[in-house]
Amino acid sequence: MAMHRNKEHSTADRIVNIYQPYVRPIVRGKDNAQVEFGAKIGVSMVDGYARIDTLSWDAYNESTDLIKQVEAYKDLKGCYPEVVIIDKIYGTRDNRAYLKQHEIRFCGKPLGRPRKEILTPYQKLKQKIERGVRNQIEGKFGQGKNAYELSKVRTRTAKTSESWIACIVFIMNLIKFNQDFLHIFYIGIKNWITGYFFSQSRFDWRNLYSIRV
Repeated sequence: MAMHRNKEHSTADRIVNIYQPYVRPIVRGKDNAQVEFGAKIGVSMVDGYARIDTLSWDAYNESTDLIKQVEAYKDLKGCYPEVVIIDKIYGTRDNRAYLKQHEIRFCGKPLGRPRKEILTPYQKLKQKIERGVRNQIEGKFGQGKNAYELSKVRTRTAKTSESWIACIVFIMNLIKFNQDFLHIFYIGIKNWITGYFFSQSRFDWRNLYSIRV
């Protein structure tokens, strides 16, 4: 009625889903979906483990998440990170100034026209590896959507949906922890076995072969 009286074509916080009235349309500008419906989350990743820093049902500018995520890292680790690898939307002048103030190296595209600088092979390889790390967080979103239906949360209330999303991220971190634990356990057992056999005065290759089999 308000749209009819005011002769407007849009209204704030309009209901687009009766089952989930808290869901809002968010314009993303992607090729396959110009508008998406659901929560908008800001996620940071350290050593392969994801952390939800922002969860909002309304559209907002993601670039404002950077300072909050860096400060959350400092509260968790006790120091600022050495380098921050981010998407281009986070590379605003304010964020760059903040990183420079705290002596945090920024890994991303510089502002303005590309500079014609000559990089050594080591610098090129390092830059390629660091920018490749950025793909890990995209892969984490893909893992959540494809394996754990992160994009198909069908709970009734907003609080339950937020808990569901947090549980999915928690499960993915548990899987990462399990992989790391098994890797460390395997390396430890391998080093112990190798050290045990090579420390014997009379080494028997048949024992080592039977264990490897």
